[in-house]
Amino acid sequence: MTSRPQVLAAGTLTWRVRGRKLEVLLVHRPRYDDWSWPKGKLEEGETIVECAAREAAEETGVPVALGQPLPTVRHRLKDGRVKVTRYWAAQALDDAAQSLTCRDAVRPADAQEIDDVRWVEVSKAAKLLTYPHDRDPLGALVDQWKDERLRTWTMVVLRHARARKRSAWNGEEATRPLTAVGQVQSERLVPLLAAYGVEEIMTSPWERCAATVRPYLEATGIGAELRPELTEAAHERRWKPVRNLVRRELTTRDLPVAICTHRPVLPTVVAEIADRTPHRIMKQVPESDPWLRTAEMLVVHVAKRPGRSAAVAALEKHRVSS
Repeated sequence: MTSRPQVLAAGTLTWRVRGRKLEVLLVHRPRYDDWSWPKGKLEEGETIVECAAREAAEETGVPVALGQPLPTVRHRLKDGRVKVTRYWAAQALDDAAQSLTCRDAVRPADAQEIDDVRWVEVSKAAKLLTYPHDRDPLGALVDQWKDERLRTWTMVVLRHARARKRSAWNGEEATRPLTAVGQVQSERLVPLLAAYGVEEIMTSPWERCAATVRPYLEATGIGAELRPELTEAAHERRWKPVRNLVRRELTTRDLPVAICTHRPVLPTVVAEIADRTPHRIMKQVPESDPWLRTAEMLVVHVAKRPGRSAAVAALEKHRVSS
């Protein structure tokens, strides 16, 4: 007997603080007369991350940047299939955010689909939610809030897209370009970076890294910060500048940033991340090379509690299709 395919969906728990109270954004669906989280199924060719950000904007009218992931919800549909919905904590983006400029135009949800959107204090939200399984991600959100780990900033570590092989390139190593597949990968990275609200880019100046982030720079108007220490050659000579750069980003960051570099540089990057990451979270990252595949990104969510050093609250890995 063959099992029925799963239905994949994504959603957000968009949150804010009013006074000293934590509030979340709920939606009401008249067709089912229920209160739930903004969520929806993936569209063709869409990644789970893109879906979460799109659904938040369509169903609530609030464009968001994704934060740390929350528990996945699974429940059985009437036809016997299992619906798997992944959730993220999220916060509203300012209208001036450059990461918004490269997102597709939002088609607001029809009033027959969503007829009310409401900010609700979390203790009231737990009672208002129609389905018990929707309380699981809410509980995780509240736990992080109480532990002062809900407010995070994001650092994306990106390995460049697929490049020409060394053996097939007669030019200098610094000028080795992306392949046609790599160019497609770099374009498909744009909505993923936008979903996390990336507002700054740091990259190795070597062509395969610069070309990987170029579509995002062109789509948003953001200027890249070229960092020579992120090249393979500079890292081979001295690895400490890379570790210092990552340490600064993990401790003093105020805007989401993406750092694009090369495979040989990743062990140093990952080592600094590991120093600030609980073991149970770090288990999601491979313990040896390759740390990331081409066009794959490690999303690091960093929290800083008052009076304590910054620590990693969550990690994710995402890769675009070729």
